[in-house]
Amino acid sequence: MSVAAPANFNPEEADNLEDIEKQFAVKVVQHMSTYWAILEKVPGSSLRLTKIDDEIYEHLKTDFPELDVSKTIDEDEMKSKSGKERWRKFMMAYEKKVDDYNFGTMLRVNPRLEYGKEETIFVPRMQFYAIEIARNRLGLNDWISENYQKQQVATKAKDGAAKS
Repeated sequence: MSVAAPANFNPEEADNLEDIEKQFAVKVVQHMSTYWAILEKVPGSSLRLTKIDDEIYEHLKTDFPELDVSKTIDEDEMKSKSGKERWRKFMMAYEKKVDDYNFGTMLRVNPRLEYGKEETIFVPRMQFYAIEIARNRLGLNDWISENYQKQQVATKAKDGAAKS
């Protein structure tokens, strides 16, 4: 349920409510953790993030043909004045199609890296979806489930050896 702000609400003068910030941070971390846990269990190449992944993927390729999702994302370019304008136009196409399309979330800057302080940026959910859908389509996230499966096998072998 969303609550509209009063007509006389001025965000520039609003108190910085620590509890709201904490709740927001918890949601962001939950989303990040959930996505990673899914990628550990399911190869990204067989994963669907939304009902309209195909549309989002084609739209990304059309609007950002120069974007190479296999490489490190240039946050400065993405968040530059022109970058923001391009992404805003892209995202607004999903305002009524994707829940929480503009809710903030964390994006790994490079598909070969795990989430970490230096390896993530804060982006609107639609940017996350667009980039991660493209990465998944290209098989760039499959290494995560492959590594996880190898770890599971190694752990079982280690546990079996310890019982012997």
